Amino acid sequence: MSLIGRAGAVLRALSAVNDDGASTSDLARATELARPTVHRLLVALADEGYVDRDRRTGRWYLGPELYLLGEAAARRYDVTQHARAGVHRLAVATGESAYFSARRGAETVCLVREDGDFPIRTFVLYEGARFPLGVVSAGLVVLSMLPDREVDEYLDRVDLTARWGPAHSPAALRERIAKTRELGYAVNPGLVVEGSWGMAAAVFGRSGEPEWALTLTGVESRFRADRRPELGALLLKEAHALTNRVSA
Repeated sequence: MSLIGRAGAVLRALSAVNDDGASTSDLARATELARPTVHRLLVALADEGYVDRDRRTGRWYLGPELYLLGEAAARRYDVTQHARAGVHRLAVATGESAYFSARRGAETVCLVREDGDFPIRTFVLYEGARFPLGVVSAGLVVLSMLPDREVDEYLDRVDLTARWGPAHSPAALRERIAKTRELGYAVNPGLVVEGSWGMAAAVFGRSGEPEWALTLTGVESRFRADRRPELGALLLKEAHALTNRVSA
């Protein structure tokens, strides 16, 4: 992995836990890099303002320079300002937790969360949470909407079973991909956390590629077979509207 790749891995790992911060050892484990290497990267990133360290606890956080860079980049890439209204409508209409996630390479990253009024919550997704393509409903719907060649290349090089279990084997994923393409939306029947279900629809960019996803999650009893078509239709409606807004 290149120096830039290692620095990027550290920043991505830190972004997943930024509210609580992370120790150098935490980040070394998350990135599978040697602790001395991670420490050198963090010191260099801190010198440029990309990370910040709490001197009292020694924990690391994303730094102010990233905020400034993000503000500049948002003018071109950020569609969350348009997505928030759709996320809000989904949460109000269904009572479930609604989310907006973005594809970043071979992952999806949760950017927006809004809870509906149903009192029981699931917490698989949260702002900043990252999952590989094919994992959780957002990752599944994005993977499903990619061209067959890209799906094949991804499944050939990535082993999801080591962390996510046999339900994420290539054969199992291909079955869910086929079903997702048939329905137009993805369903995650508690494969990451038992009893926590999710559904998602893809949002497409100007190139026609799936770049984002809208998601609903909740407890299993709220995602019965007779309700899923209704939830799927709401997701597809909002995803279609957002696709049109982004592509305009």
